[in-house]
Amino acid sequence: MKRIGILGLGGVGGYFGGLLAKEYHKSDEIEIIFIARGATQNAIAENGLKIITDDSEMVVYPKLVSDHPEEIGVLDYLICATKTYDIEESLLRLEKCIVPETTILPLYNGVDAPERIKAIFPQNDVLQGCVYIISMITLPGTIKKMGFYEKLFFGSKAASVLKLNELQSIFQKAKIESYLVDNIEETVWEKFIFISALASATSYLNHNIGQILSNPDAKAVYVELLNEIESVAKAKGLKLSDDIVNQTIIKLEKSPKEATSSMHRDYLAGNKIEASSLTKFVVNEGARYGVKTPLYEKISSSLLS
Repeated sequence: MKRIGILGLGGVGGYFGGLLAKEYHKSDEIEIIFIARGATQNAIAENGLKIITDDSEMVVYPKLVSDHPEEIGVLDYLICATKTYDIEESLLRLEKCIVPETTILPLYNGVDAPERIKAIFPQNDVLQGCVYIISMITLPGTIKKMGFYEKLFFGSKAASVLKLNELQSIFQKAKIESYLVDNIEETVWEKFIFISALASATSYLNHNIGQILSNPDAKAVYVELLNEIESVAKAKGLKLSDDIVNQTIIKLEKSPKEATSSMHRDYLAGNKIEASSLTKFVVNEGARYGVKTPLYEKISSSLLS
């Protein structure tokens, strides 16, 4: 029996965890465990997890929804999708569930998660991963997904090919559009360039995607952020496409106009935001590699003041 924990049941963990729960609800070989507390745990325990897309609705049930390490037990795989500012605290709470054989797949917005997780669990295989999806919690235990994007990329230079292939077949059987890629660091940074510039611009300007694209001044802010973060990525030695800025703008143009970044949604709701991992991180990396990032610095100071 393979036991897979989903930590963080927001837009990402809830959606992909939901597809896994749907496929393996009656399985004798794979057990899906939702790690949640409070209102989310209560809602799922009582009514299941509801997933609403543009044209469908479904309710799925995990084998277990719990926040108690004793009840959760030892995990073979742990998929993490909390907010980046919760990484250390949420994982340390699950210390009893994580043995050296547990493989951890981080699906956070930033790119600093694997390093931070490895610092806590140096013996474990910590994969790299990212997703393209616009999804959010509308109520505890209810996830809404907008648009057609739902891709999951993962990989590792160090983990066993056997484990990576096993996870890929688990995903594919659950009809998750997943890609096991060799150049995972570049893939993760490609996504980070998209989300970091978008989160920073939407939150700073208080605009959604449509407003950024239709306002020349707002779009200029977004493009300047892309240019700065591209310079940082190149200074790090990452082999990205020469056309990465244009490719990223095209991705944005294909996104639903009324949508925005999850950081902007948190900002509007008065919640804590992920500016340290999504904005300030670029400033710090720029300083480390001698790359000036004046607009990132300005926005970082504004969002973190």
